Formats: sequence, C-alpha cells, structure tokens
Amino acid sequence: MSESTRAQRPPAPEPLPHPVVDNHCHLDISRGREPRPPEPATVAAAIAQAAAVNVTRIVQVGCDLPGARWAVAVAKQHPELVAAVALHPNEVPGLAARGQLEAAWTEIEALAADPVVRAVGETGLDHYRTREAGWALQAESFAWHVDLAKRLDRTLMIHDRDAHREILDVLDAEGVPERWVMHCFSGDAEFARACLDRGAHLSFSGTVTFGNAHELREALVATPQDRLLVETDAPYLTPHPHRGADNASYLIPLTMRLMADVRSEDLGVLCAAVDANTDRAYGGSW
Repeated sequence: MSESTRAQRPPAPEPLPHPVVDNHCHLDISRGREPRPPEPATVAAAIAQAAAVNVTRIVQVGCDLPGARWAVAVAKQHPELVAAVALHPNEVPGLAARGQLEAAWTEIEALAADPVVRAVGETGLDHYRTREAGWALQAESFAWHVDLAKRLDRTLMIHDRDAHREILDVLDAEGVPERWVMHCFSGDAEFARACLDRGAHLSFSGTVTFGNAHELREALVATPQDRLLVETDAPYLTPHPHRGADNASYLIPLTMRLMADVRSEDLGVLCAAVDANTDRAYGGSW
C-alpha cells in the first residue's frame, strides 16, 4: 500500500454505547512522513477523535528509550493517557551488541517508577523478526522486565510473536506479577486457557476481525468476559474493512462490535465489562 493510500484515514465509526479504553497504542509512531514524536496538536486531535466515539482513555506504550521517555512526558500532559515503558524484545540484541543493554535497563527502571506509568511493557519474546541467535538475550531481558514489574507493582504487558511456549516457560520460571496482559493476543483457545490459568487478561486487537482469524475468534469465545481487553496497537493492525490503512484509537468500535457479535453478547454490556477490566488490569482508573 502506498503512503498516499495509508494517509487516507478511515471514516469514524458509530460511537460505542459505553466508554472503553485502548489499552495499547503508539501515538508516537507513524508509518508515513509525520515527525516522531508528533506535534502536540496531533496528539490532542487523536485523543479528541477517540473520545468522540467513546474511546475515552489510552495506554501510550513506549518500547524503546526515546519512546519510553516520550510516553512518560505525554502522559503527564494529558489526563486521558497513562504510560507503559519497556525495551521491545526486538530492540534487545542491538542494544547488547553495542554494550548498552544494562544502561538501557537502568533508564527504563527509572522511568517505570514515575506515577504516570501503569505498565512495564511491551516486553516479551519475538521469534519472527529476531534471529535465533538473539533469543537468549530476549529471554534474559524479558525476565528482567518481569522482575521489574513485580518490584514496582506495575502491570506486565507482554509481546508474543511466534513464541507461545517460550513465553510461558519464562513466566513459569520467574513467577507472574499480580497483574499481567497478553498484548495483541495471537494464540488459539488452548493457549488462551494456559494464559488465563496463570492470571492473564487477554487483549484483542484488529487482527480478530480478519477473515482468516478463525482460531483467534475461538480464543475470544473461550475467554471469560472479566478477562477481556481491547486495543489498537496503532498505527498497526487496523481492523476490517480498513486493513492496510493507518490504525488509530477512534477505530476501536470496529473491533468491539466484532467481539460482541462473535461472543453473541450485548455491545453495551461488553463495553462496560472491558472498561472495568481495564481498570483492574492496570491497577485502577485514571
């Protein structure tokens, strides 16, 4: 898809009947030519556009050092936002090769101690973009982040790509924190139950609306209502029928409506549950 096509933002969907939270968003990342980080007016407009469809709060995720610093700063400027900070697993091998990993951990720990930070994430394992030689370093960094979440009483936010079993192995070895979220859940019903048995909240993104996401929708149905969250992972994973365009928090209603349809549940009831779940998952409202 061309840059000009992606720049054509999808129209706003019908507002939701009850507020929900986009519990994973990257307002500072653009797939186009916009500056990083974005201008203050751009951030304010994104928040207002989301609020207009009843997506009233956002978790801004910083997954490298510049992003983590910005997430903390922008959350202090906007009461609708809280921050999550971590080193994304794909960042870890490069930091280690440059001898910068331990210093990066130190800065992430200092940032995570700020009261506007509700989560340590996204951390985890990615066996898709990182070659096997870097997997051990990813696991070491993941374990460090698990410990940090427990020490600071922050929610653990997990990135998992092609590493389901290995994610569970690290969690079983380290012990899960009181609150943890599988960001952009990508497994089947069996993996969903394995995560749920360990206390997870499962966060579903626009991928659940894709035509080929049959196993993911089975996992959605298998998840108890009180463990469900919703997210964009914006600007990625735009829900159907706008797949390929840039994603944004205002498109959450498309995912929520699909979730309600698949689960045969009332949309307003499901939205209210997801909203309450988000407060529990992140240690209270904001």
